[in-house]
Amino acid sequence: MKTFTGLFDFSQQPDYRSEILAGLTVAMTMIPESLSFAILAGFPPLVGLYAAFIMGLVTAVFGGRPGMVSGGAGATAVVLIALMQLHGLEYVFAAVLLAGVLQLLVGVFKLGKFIRLVPQPVMYGFVNGLAVIIFMSQFRQFKTMQGSELVWMSGHPLWTMIGLVALTIAIVIFFPRITKKIPASLVAIIVIFTVVLAFGISTRTVKDIAAVSGGFPPFHLPQAPFTFETLQVVFPYALIMAGVGLTESLLTLNLVDEMTGTRGNSNREAIAQGGANMLNGVFYGMGGCAMIAQTFVNLSAGAKLRLSGIIASLTILAVVLFGAPVIERLPMAALTGVMLMVAISTFEWASFRIINKMPRADIFVGILVAVITVWLHNLALAVLIGVIISALVFAWESAKRIRARKYTNEKGIKHYEIYGPLFFGSVAAFSEKFDVANDPAEVIIDFKDSRIADMSGIEALNKLTGRYRQADKKLHLRHLSADCRQLLKDAAGVIEVNIIEDPEYMVAVK
Repeated sequence: MKTFTGLFDFSQQPDYRSEILAGLTVAMTMIPESLSFAILAGFPPLVGLYAAFIMGLVTAVFGGRPGMVSGGAGATAVVLIALMQLHGLEYVFAAVLLAGVLQLLVGVFKLGKFIRLVPQPVMYGFVNGLAVIIFMSQFRQFKTMQGSELVWMSGHPLWTMIGLVALTIAIVIFFPRITKKIPASLVAIIVIFTVVLAFGISTRTVKDIAAVSGGFPPFHLPQAPFTFETLQVVFPYALIMAGVGLTESLLTLNLVDEMTGTRGNSNREAIAQGGANMLNGVFYGMGGCAMIAQTFVNLSAGAKLRLSGIIASLTILAVVLFGAPVIERLPMAALTGVMLMVAISTFEWASFRIINKMPRADIFVGILVAVITVWLHNLALAVLIGVIISALVFAWESAKRIRARKYTNEKGIKHYEIYGPLFFGSVAAFSEKFDVANDPAEVIIDFKDSRIADMSGIEALNKLTGRYRQADKKLHLRHLSADCRQLLKDAAGVIEVNIIEDPEYMVAVK
């Protein structure tokens, strides 16, 4: 990351001209993506632009670090596809509002570090499944309505669409070889837009999907019933949206930290993300999170302050207020090509390079999460199942690590030196290591290289001491850590545990 630190030298004086130009560039790249993600999820395009404006402005002003850009992102939009299809837009707004509340609470209670508990194989599976969904969803743009059914295009319209999409992809791939100062996706959209206008090519445009002209985001409380049944519907989507949004945002924040050699504030970022999503829920936005690609564009354009993010969001609002006639004429082929490249770049190709080095359980979890994501379009369920399976695998592997070294000293006292954690998964193996009937009258269990992790471990000790008591033998527990002793103390009166004995060490002094 030394090259990045040199490239983005945040110790220099800010260049306000660069800040403004960076903000304008970011806005031009966010507009097509926000439109595409909104259309992908089945939302009105204006909902995506409102999200880009609100997320960008709030996080730029109040977020955890300068230079980071947030907007209506695909990761959070895809989470809401199933909710949109099953219950409609008002439930989506309710879920976005609730997701914002959850994110805000994570920041207030400084719980951002727990986002890291999502295992890497689950993230690989989630991201790869997300990329496949985005890629496959673009095929809808190659269909047209005949009566009340969607059917594949044919003839001239089909070949026109394929040609324009192919040209878009070619520009996105090859233009960076000419220069990286101008975003390739923006160039591709402008070129396709110009070609369609210049040659009078008949093709589907944004206006054929929905109008994007509008005013300032209107205040709009979600029109979903305020009942427990509604909460049951929206909570799973809100929870996974909050988790995915924070994961994307905090990973982006860490990346910017490495690139700039500075340190951001993850809890402040969580609060800003939560506040922005809450505003989205009541101001007609689809919500979102940090956007890695736009953040990199922002930094590479020379942005070092919050000003660039503010300029970008205000530019998007200006487009909604005054530039809709132009945006509505954008060819859908250009947006489709950009989204296909977004899907390809989103896919974690590195997961294929390291798959032969990963444990089989991790490979299984990653593939399972990806399959569930693609098959059911339910990212909440996919991530939840992945985390649960990963936790169970970890518990199983940890349970196998517990072992005991046994010996009898010169005084006839038998020692059991325990290695590995004592928890719900290892209590059976732990109990099998003791030979109560044949042990001498005095036994010491040494926990120097072990620890009691939960109530199951305490109960296992309780049963073991009971067995030794019935055999009229004395049992000592030695080298228990402070947290283990506290667990046993908290269990006093509930579980009867034998006296804990720890050796007293003398300190040699002159």
